[in-house]
Amino acid sequence: MTTTDIITEDRRMREIIQLAKTVASSKATVMIQGESGTGKELVACLIHEHSTRAARPFVAINCAAIPENLLESELFGYERGAFTGAVTSKAGKFEFANGGTILLDEISEMDVRLQAKLLRVIQESEVDRIGGRKPIPVDVRIIATSNRNLTECVKEGSFREDLFYRLNVVNLTLPPLRERLGDVKILARDFLVKMASKSGKNIQDFSVDAMNILEAHVWHGNIRELENVIERAALTAQGPLVLPQDIAIERRITAPSEAADELSMLDRNWSPGQTLDQIEKNVILEALKYHKGNRTHTAKALGISIRTLRNKLADYRMTGIHV
Repeated sequence: MTTTDIITEDRRMREIIQLAKTVASSKATVMIQGESGTGKELVACLIHEHSTRAARPFVAINCAAIPENLLESELFGYERGAFTGAVTSKAGKFEFANGGTILLDEISEMDVRLQAKLLRVIQESEVDRIGGRKPIPVDVRIIATSNRNLTECVKEGSFREDLFYRLNVVNLTLPPLRERLGDVKILARDFLVKMASKSGKNIQDFSVDAMNILEAHVWHGNIRELENVIERAALTAQGPLVLPQDIAIERRITAPSEAADELSMLDRNWSPGQTLDQIEKNVILEALKYHKGNRTHTAKALGISIRTLRNKLADYRMTGIHV
């Protein structure tokens, strides 16, 4: 998808898009917050494409998808011999993005130690490679995204307050799809046109009943979930219209705030002979599996910080448990 695909009938989204275009020409850092699947990366692309840096690189990195011990080298690079396996020097993402824009996706998952190093990059406009002897100047526009409330992360100590204020110069908070009246219909039709063209099928629209199903659903997975549903519908539709039987919507995944109650009712394998640490480990691993490996949702459901969860999972790995 390109930024030309940001279509909406929602007044708040139109205002956000206009603000994004307005601030694009500045050098200000931008924080984009919102639930997963609301289009945060798409808005980041829009800012880059409307900036004076549009002809330069746009580099995105997901801070939640890369293990902590690898994220530092990915972001800042390293010199030859800096650690075991570093047989050559390697530039980091900041150097690749020089002159352009870097997107730090899900920045709330970044370790506090790396947050300090990122703060230095913002303040000094230079990066220190691992094992490097001198800093390397960079000119990079930073856009950060988070599906968590960073103000709460600051309060709980998992996110640096000084870094928060450095990143939060311009704040864009995207509303979830379920609050964007009218957008399900126009997005669904836009996705259908693209999917039909991609598959070479002559699908023209949705039947009234099929569209009613789409508009009645609470899209907890937001735009990403809707796109996936439409992609499947385009594959299974046999005629010019998508019919109700083509709409396959799975039972929604329980929201983190509700998951704690459900987790307490799950059947757990424990016995009175186990230690509290053993029981805690079983609960954490079971919760992680329940949330399909999503550490943010797992931590919220268990009522602990993401940092605490990371530390415990690291301890489990040390004992040979596959996480």
